[in-house]
Amino acid sequence: MKIHTQSVHFDADAKLIEFIEQKVGKLERFFDHIIMADVILRLENNGQIKDKIAEIKIKVPGTVLIAKETEKSFEAAVDSSTEALRRQLIKHKERMRA
Repeated sequence: MKIHTQSVHFDADAKLIEFIEQKVGKLERFFDHIIMADVILRLENNGQIKDKIAEIKIKVPGTVLIAKETEKSFEAAVDSSTEALRRQLIKHKERMRA
């Protein structure tokens, strides 16, 4: 699986990119046929505490799965997004079997 990371309004450090690749890479356990993943990290300056947004798009044969979360840190947002995608992948896999 190819993982493409893009950061908007800031530069992501190597530690954060490594964390993202580790978390998103674990999704292959639940569905083997993931083609690629696009991760978009965005900083919102709206005065709120939860201003870090992680949006992950996973391309699988026949569809695109998307999860978008807003949290206090990018690590928490990526963690929440991958959890949502894990559930989506399991449902997608069950639909394919039926």
